[in-house]
Amino acid sequence: MKLKLVAFIVFFLFVTNAFSQEENNTAILKILLTKYYANEKVIVKDRLQLLSFYCKKAPNNEETLEVIGKSKLLKDNAKEIKAQINVTIDEDWSKEFNNLFAKEHQYLKSKVNKCLSLEEFQVVSKRFNDNNQRLMIVNKPMYFAKKYCLVKVAFYRNIEHNSSRFFLFENVNGVWTIKETLNEWET
Repeated sequence: MKLKLVAFIVFFLFVTNAFSQEENNTAILKILLTKYYANEKVIVKDRLQLLSFYCKKAPNNEETLEVIGKSKLLKDNAKEIKAQINVTIDEDWSKEFNNLFAKEHQYLKSKVNKCLSLEEFQVVSKRFNDNNQRLMIVNKPMYFAKKYCLVKVAFYRNIEHNSSRFFLFENVNGVWTIKETLNEWET
């Protein structure tokens, strides 16, 4: 009987944590999409979309180690952050994407339109034969110290002008806000 109770409690905590993280991911995705799609036009029939969203959560890699060294807060939580570096993840943003646009944020959805795979993005870029399309790639968020999150956002083009940055988010009274931008680069 006690074993069943313990198993139920562990299962409940696991499900609660997974749901909470999905909610946090949705909130962070909303902030990032709102920030980067603010100047984009609404997508209507035959309008060229200049910014596309990549469907997959990009894995966190060794570049995260470089960012840790540039912030005292990240250095203090390095062990927890490093544990989340995993180049083999195969996750996508579909749950968060659907949650975000299920009932609200239809205007933002009309700008984002839909997410694309890398292959779909390359087909669109070649079809229009312009180099003004960008693919927004958002890494899997790394949560630490119960109220912080580190997320890398990169922009890919078929030509050189690529860029990347890390955002340090802080959860203040249940609201995620961008606290700092780290390790920005552009080619």
